[in-house]
Amino acid sequence: MSRPAAAGAAPSVVLYTSDLRLHDHPPLRAALAAGGPVVPLFVTDPGVAAAGFAVPNRLAFLADCLADLDAGLRARGGRLVLRTGDPVAEVCAAVRESGAREVHLAAGASGYAQAREDRLRDALAAQGCALHVHDAVITAVAPGELLPAGSDHYAVFSAYFKRWATAALRRPVAAPRKVPVPDGLSSAPLPARSKVTGTSPGLAPGGEDAARARLTGWLRGAVDGYEEGHDDLGGDRTSRLSPHLHFGTLSAAEAVARARSRGGPGAEAFVRQLCWRDFHHQLLAARPEAATADYRPRHDRWRTGGAAREETEAWRAGRTGYPMVDAAMRQLAHEGWLHNRGRMLAASFLAKTLYVDWRVGARHFLDLLVDGDVANNQLNWQWVAGTGTDTRPNRVLNPVRQGLRYDPEGRYVHRWVPELADLPAPLVHQPWKLPAAERARLDYPEPVVDLADALARFKAARSG
Repeated sequence: MSRPAAAGAAPSVVLYTSDLRLHDHPPLRAALAAGGPVVPLFVTDPGVAAAGFAVPNRLAFLADCLADLDAGLRARGGRLVLRTGDPVAEVCAAVRESGAREVHLAAGASGYAQAREDRLRDALAAQGCALHVHDAVITAVAPGELLPAGSDHYAVFSAYFKRWATAALRRPVAAPRKVPVPDGLSSAPLPARSKVTGTSPGLAPGGEDAARARLTGWLRGAVDGYEEGHDDLGGDRTSRLSPHLHFGTLSAAEAVARARSRGGPGAEAFVRQLCWRDFHHQLLAARPEAATADYRPRHDRWRTGGAAREETEAWRAGRTGYPMVDAAMRQLAHEGWLHNRGRMLAASFLAKTLYVDWRVGARHFLDLLVDGDVANNQLNWQWVAGTGTDTRPNRVLNPVRQGLRYDPEGRYVHRWVPELADLPAPLVHQPWKLPAAERARLDYPEPVVDLADALARFKAARSG
């Protein structure tokens, strides 16, 4: 519970980034504890758009998140202050206008976030204002908190998980009852989801209220089947909380705490997936260059010619002739979200079956994924491509075998590839086995590559 603003106490600024919530928000709690009013500030950074990250799905979801955050603050006597421009300049302007003596910020993992913190610290020091960077706000365990002997990060997930599973997490804190905000601060209008064009038709709503409702509903029962069903593409038994974790409308620390409180094999499996998220953030914090450069170079000679470009376009369009791959790519386009098994299968097909640079696929995913962030997207792609932390870097996911195993009844393919909706399993995963006349009536393409030939090409390239 926050205490009333002390008479004469200086304001504090809370810079929101990827932590768009009121519940379990240490920077906001610390600012309120200083006793003065608080400036909850969000800055629309043109640098994000310039880098290609301000894509329709995330802009629409962000609009929901900001509207929900503003509504939550207004219910507590405050409001969200929005500005547009360089975040450092806008924070400094808010400090001058409000007379703030402190700025509070959640620590980020990317190179961009780390550079922003350094610039803020220097600029604020020149104004006599302190910067407080709070760890374990965006992740459950702070990057760099757990270190192996002789290294600045863990490179193997199993070793990291062993330490992470026994680490003491901070106790989640409740949302404050009151958030007093100084008068007279100008603010840009809230963005509207309805004004964003080019979004995926099935894009889910954003905001803290939606996040908390989904987590509560998930933990009430669906999580119980997660251990045995999280790879069931047709059953779609995942939590779908990744967009909320990305935008910070849900606290990772609270999600872990509540899942552990629920208990059971499903909750434990879910917590393990949350650990994967922390694992990638700690890796990126230590190696920011991994956002674009191979973490472990394999000296790949990626295909770039005309055939590779045509095959990549077929992959983007969900027209490769391999039903599981096409179903995954069509789900991505329609929802701006994709089942994790579908992500792995689609990524393996591009990077290893087609042998196209993982960065091409990672960019396409970032163009569509509402949960697309540098740590999880890029490092998952590297894991699948064999340039990341996978201890079996040359493994290749066969789309037919994956379909027979993870979509045995064909429900996933039937849902996303309607051309094949009338084909029974297991034939739906191998439509090229139909007679030629029947294949022609399907309006479904022939496979863009032969799997055996592609596998031989990949092995030769990696062994060379």
